[in-house]
Amino acid sequence: MNRVPVIAVTGYLGAGKTALLNHLLRTPGARLGVIVNDFGELNVDAALVEGLVDEVASISGGCLCCLPDSGGLDEALERLSHPHLRLDAILIEASGAADPLALARVIRFSGAEHVRPGGLIEVIDAVQHFRTVDVHPTPPARHRAATLVVIGKSDLLPEGDRDRVLARIERRVRARNPDVHLVVAKNGRVDPDLLFDVLAEGEVQDRLPFAEGLRDMDPDHGEHHHEHAAAVSRELAGPLSPSALLDLLQSPPPGVYRMKGRVRVRGPRGDRGYLANLVGGSIHISPLPQPPCFGELVAVGMSLDVAQVGAHLDEVLRAPADRPDVAGLRRLFRYVRLSR
Repeated sequence: MNRVPVIAVTGYLGAGKTALLNHLLRTPGARLGVIVNDFGELNVDAALVEGLVDEVASISGGCLCCLPDSGGLDEALERLSHPHLRLDAILIEASGAADPLALARVIRFSGAEHVRPGGLIEVIDAVQHFRTVDVHPTPPARHRAATLVVIGKSDLLPEGDRDRVLARIERRVRARNPDVHLVVAKNGRVDPDLLFDVLAEGEVQDRLPFAEGLRDMDPDHGEHHHEHAAAVSRELAGPLSPSALLDLLQSPPPGVYRMKGRVRVRGPRGDRGYLANLVGGSIHISPLPQPPCFGELVAVGMSLDVAQVGAHLDEVLRAPADRPDVAGLRRLFRYVRLSR
């Protein structure tokens, strides 16, 4: 019912993928699985992995996105997404040679039963980007696959050039992917709330034995050093119009990167429940065993205009939903089929 989001982290060699991964692994209370190409090649802190990750899969013998369909990635996803593990997310750290477009397709069409796409993060080294990745007259095609672009190492740029270089990177990325979300991150640190669901502070109960101790050994423990994501939510006491819901998911308010919700929809044979997820431009909808008595819609993003996002959610709540919306149900069922 609740499939595990698979989040891929891509980027050129040395761009800062491992720094981002290690930051996410320190998320208090999170239960994460990790897939890497090869522990011998990637700088994953073994003690950190043992302490903070429930399950780790190392896939050797080639780039993840070049493995045959029956190869190790599907097997690893199947194992890590098994319901008894109750993982919050699966993180894939791809090698620097991985093609993000191919990797996104492999995840999208994975044969693993209990996963869904959770976004593709492209990490960019602000200092080396125009010497290593963006070296041709046309912007790199790899930018098309990203749902989120994290620009790191901007603090290493000369202060007088920083704004100009960041603006140039954004122009080049958006030339390939106009609607992608961009974050300028310090030391590869992005608020985990932007990427997957975590417990609120004060509710954290470490689920793994060494997690608290390893965070205590972290000199930056207790200091977030990242811009915080914002969330806007609405409780749903009744059914929603499927047309209004899908209009919202297909054209979310500015700044919304992720949206989730349990919703009740009226059909010709009674109400049915659905679990809806949006990441970047990817929509995933799956049926619930029972329609929820009280559902919710939650929108998450960076630098949200909370009032504007709340007004969009209120529009969905106000849309007439007392009768079956045949056209909206067709659209909804199409996404359910695609999500399978």
